[in-house]
Amino acid sequence: MNHHAPLSAPPRRTRRIVLLVLVTLGVAGAAFVVRRPLMMSAPTCLAGRWHGCLDTFNGVVLVTLVALPPAGLVAWLLARRRRAAGVASAWRSSLAEVGMVHGTVPFVWLTMMPGAAAGAVPGRLSLVPLRDLATMGPLGITGNLLVFAALGFFAPMRWAALASLPRILALGAGCSVLVETAQYVLRLDRVSSVDDVLVNAAGAVLAALASRRWWRTTAEEPADRPLPAPVPAS
Repeated sequence: MNHHAPLSAPPRRTRRIVLLVLVTLGVAGAAFVVRRPLMMSAPTCLAGRWHGCLDTFNGVVLVTLVALPPAGLVAWLLARRRRAAGVASAWRSSLAEVGMVHGTVPFVWLTMMPGAAAGAVPGRLSLVPLRDLATMGPLGITGNLLVFAALGFFAPMRWAALASLPRILALGAGCSVLVETAQYVLRLDRVSSVDDVLVNAAGAVLAALASRRWWRTTAEEPADRPLPAPVPAS
């Protein structure tokens, strides 16, 4: 009955190898493309200077990449502590928590960077839907899609209550409204646009769709509840 089982292993292993090679090539290609801008900001960041490092796009990207190993270590420590306590889904919960923070904070930081006339000009609003999409351009739209993508990807994996596309849409839209409101109130020389909210929320939903197979459902055991102790045999 299982004479086809050995034949399925090599294709599965081949697919994994091909996927690993593609991911490696993608990361290497991205590193090659951004190597020059990142190296330009590296001396300033290494010197611990605020100006030229954390107030620039290149500096934030460099710090985010450098923080990847510590973020992985934190996820490992959290998972190890949970596994020692007998918590179910220890790795998934730990990776989701670290991924949400590490993948969201840098993008929110970039959106909150003040412009050249910050504090000198009043806040600006754009409340007409779809009017600003044409001026965003492909790069702007891509950036807005990524702002809360990590939140949409990992949040339903961590909390079963968020394992729903409408709830992720509401979460992304709510977080985006908070960011746009902060930009307006703090007078950061940025336009608080309803299109930013729409695109940010859409990015969260698209990322949630990508992680749907790993969502925690309400039928599963909560991730922070210890595993039940085995019942001794009578």
